[in-house]
Amino acid sequence: MSKKSKRFKALLEKFDKQKRYELPEAVALIKECANAKFDESVEFHARLGVDPRHADQQVRSTIVLPHGTGHSRKVLVIAVGEKVKEAQDAGADFVGGEEKVAEIEGGWMDFDAVIATPDVMKVVGRLGKVLGPRGMMPSAKTNTVTFDVANAVKEIKAGRVEFRVDKAGIIHNAVGRASFTAEQLLENIRTLTKAIVKARPAAVKGTYIKGITISSTMGAGIKIDEALAQKETAGE
Repeated sequence: MSKKSKRFKALLEKFDKQKRYELPEAVALIKECANAKFDESVEFHARLGVDPRHADQQVRSTIVLPHGTGHSRKVLVIAVGEKVKEAQDAGADFVGGEEKVAEIEGGWMDFDAVIATPDVMKVVGRLGKVLGPRGMMPSAKTNTVTFDVANAVKEIKAGRVEFRVDKAGIIHNAVGRASFTAEQLLENIRTLTKAIVKARPAAVKGTYIKGITISSTMGAGIKIDEALAQKETAGE
């Protein structure tokens, strides 16, 4: 069993690990506890009452966080013809055709998001086993298979993120950095919560969101009152 550092033990004394806090109070605690020597990421974790083994209980979509995540995302666009220049003009970090597919097959992974046009998906399909497990395989559902590459690039650069439930029925997403204002973090968290509620599969019965926790990179998880959090988003 790993030992907790003095810093971490001191953090645990600032809040009740069992209590479910109202969102504004939880965000204030996160900012207070993020005392590492770097700008920590703020992570959002939602435990859902779904069975990811069933196709009709998958939860996956994209949203644009109002204030982004605080991370600079490198975008790769796989396209040919005039779409190459369109992607470059929109600010894509890497643009190419089949040669980029070959580079990825060779081990290159210096990017955070992949966009592809429909006409190259036959080639891009070869990357399913590489990009799929990393959640970066282009898909029409997440608007990363599109001819409107300029808009897709701009949205990702502006803070569009994908959320998807993992095998354990949990969604994990970055929602900002500790240096964000409390209001910026609140807006991002509320936007993500609202999107998760909206993405509820029709096949899911009973309680959908069973728990929400937020944490910073080097901090402890703080539980949020999930019922109140959902009521807040419902009123928007």
